[in-house]
Amino acid sequence: LGIAAGLDKNAEYVDCLAILGIGFIEVGTVTPRPQPGNPKPRIFRNRKEKYLINRLGFNNKGVDNLVENLKKRKSSLPVGISIGKNFDTKNDQAYADYLICMEKVYEYSSYIAINISSPNTKDLRDLSSTEYLDSLLKELKIKQTELSKKYGYKPLYIKLSPDEEPHKLEEICEIILINHIDGIICCNTTVQHNDKNGQGGLSGSPLTDRALESLKLVRKVVGNNFPLIASGGVMTATDFQERIEAGADLVQIYTGFIFEGPRLIEDINLTSIQRN
Repeated sequence: LGIAAGLDKNAEYVDCLAILGIGFIEVGTVTPRPQPGNPKPRIFRNRKEKYLINRLGFNNKGVDNLVENLKKRKSSLPVGISIGKNFDTKNDQAYADYLICMEKVYEYSSYIAINISSPNTKDLRDLSSTEYLDSLLKELKIKQTELSKKYGYKPLYIKLSPDEEPHKLEEICEIILINHIDGIICCNTTVQHNDKNGQGGLSGSPLTDRALESLKLVRKVVGNNFPLIASGGVMTATDFQERIEAGADLVQIYTGFIFEGPRLIEDINLTSIQRN
């Protein structure tokens, strides 16, 4: 059980979160240069239906700040690092932003998550199209091979959108497999909602079923031995267990933690112990 990216964007709270009983944390998403993100208000909570709408837009203090924070941490908790592009970097140059971040965080990561699925950076999701994805993954794989000679092998995970049509999701998975990427995170927030606050990514209870179905499809396409991290709509211990039964190797929470607090971590861990 881990914490998904977005809760600790700048790796400022790794040691605090480590004591709650989680097995790993994913920090970020971080970009090469600091950026303030989208205009406020940009995050909204629906308490009745237990979901969040966010249109944050990769607000973060930049990759150099994140690295300095990771150097200071005291816990040995495994840390994944989610990387992205700056909002003003064009998609045909996006690979350069990912390579900058990857080179700087590699030494301090347990794995690196490639975020091409946030709905809150203009045109970012276009990076999952065949026009961009294959060349991006090839560049990342070359850099991974280069850096692994100095720092050891660190897995690369691609974070997918839950809004892809099934045939497109299968196509993306095939490109990931062809390029020997190490794993998939399934999945990010959804834009398919009618919340009164307007556009943004929805996370929480309404995403639960959609994220689970995406996970099942991805597992079917990639086979039984390909590493998958399940994320999205994990609000209860039952949701966690359903992800494991659907083929997830690891599971992340975020919005469930916002609504339920540390009790959710305790409930999931206790249930897992009892079932095992």
